Amino acid sequence: MVHINSNGAKIAVYEYNRECSRECGANTVLLLHGWPLSHLIFEYQINLLTELGCHVVGVDFRGFGASEAPVCGYDYNQMARDIHAVIRVLGLSGISIAGFSMGGAVALRYMRLFKGERVKKLILLAAAAPRFTKTADFPYGIEKRDVDDMIEKANSDRPELCRSFVDEKLFAQPHSRAVKNWFTGIAMSASGIGTIKAACSLRDEDGTDDLKFINVPTFIIRGEKDTVVPPSITDYQQREIKGSTLFSLKHSAHGIIYDELENFNNFFVKAIVE
Repeated sequence: MVHINSNGAKIAVYEYNRECSRECGANTVLLLHGWPLSHLIFEYQINLLTELGCHVVGVDFRGFGASEAPVCGYDYNQMARDIHAVIRVLGLSGISIAGFSMGGAVALRYMRLFKGERVKKLILLAAAAPRFTKTADFPYGIEKRDVDDMIEKANSDRPELCRSFVDEKLFAQPHSRAVKNWFTGIAMSASGIGTIKAACSLRDEDGTDDLKFINVPTFIIRGEKDTVVPPSITDYQQREIKGSTLFSLKHSAHGIIYDELENFNNFFVKAIVE
């Protein structure tokens, strides 16, 4: 792990197979996690991708995982700038960005702010975009008051927020208590500041215009049983992103990266290598 400075925060970055990328021009994949988690959710994708010879880069957003937690900078613009700093400092190019949930929204903002610089492919994983909450002109997503309730819970009982998010929202399959405890522990590794302020961004950000700036092959993977980012949102993404390809996991909820692990990995690898 290394830390990369970006506007007052040290961003934790994890690289795998960098030498392979130099020697044989391997695919480079940049993994962006969702709220309130960290790059650790991609453990089984990192294992698979490195076995396939890919160069893999995982990032913890500011306020999450091993990154610093400043009191500001949790808007999508700044988080996209953090990703730009990572890409620039590491000298990445020809990359596939894979963003899960909030990470997908940040990936889209990166594409808009930096005109898709150094990106050859975009993979949206249950992406909370272009909006996470309903508005008068966007009748999808969840109610703002539901996010307000999560923020209130984070201010008073963050351990219970993390437990209930994993137990009630993340999975549709009957995973073991150990698996759920693992994801809850990852959620608890976030800072309180990051958990609350990123939730405010999820509630308030409007990325509708971001979708207009996608000019690379785009793959959308969703869970049909997702109640956090329901299928209506991913349908909207597919309509608005020209030429995008949609994969659906029939038995998965929001945690598509693990709920149907083998099926997800098959779709994921196909999106990266095809």
